[in-house]
Amino acid sequence: MDHREQIVRLVSLLPDGEYVVELPDGRLEKRKSETDWDRVSKMTDAETEALVADDPDWQDFRDIDWSKAEVVVPANKVPISIRLDPDVLDFFKAAGPGYQKRINAVLRAYMRAQTPKPARSAGTPARATKTKPNPKTGT
Repeated sequence: MDHREQIVRLVSLLPDGEYVVELPDGRLEKRKSETDWDRVSKMTDAETEALVADDPDWQDFRDIDWSKAEVVVPANKVPISIRLDPDVLDFFKAAGPGYQKRINAVLRAYMRAQTPKPARSAGTPARATKTKPNPKTGT
């Protein structure tokens, strides 16, 4: 299974310590936090960093500078009516719940493919090239 199919999106934190996530198929699920927040609040930064360093799930994230990270809230979807051929709709629905998200993903991929890439500035070479030093100047 592709790791992206396992990702859940946090929708809401509830005051009772529970939270709501959106599953890959579009369903919402309420979950109970298993985090011992009292223990976490008493930990020092050094203790937290030591735990992260020992956690294999954080291996790919250890060297990232998170200081400039921003929380990005996705734009709300716009409800529309769209006419699709029956076989196209059947194809997307056959994979189960979340078919509208899959249709949106296909349309987004098409949109990105059709969007022109920004042009390079006149002074930017297409690729880096090795140059030999000038024997007269040494540069």
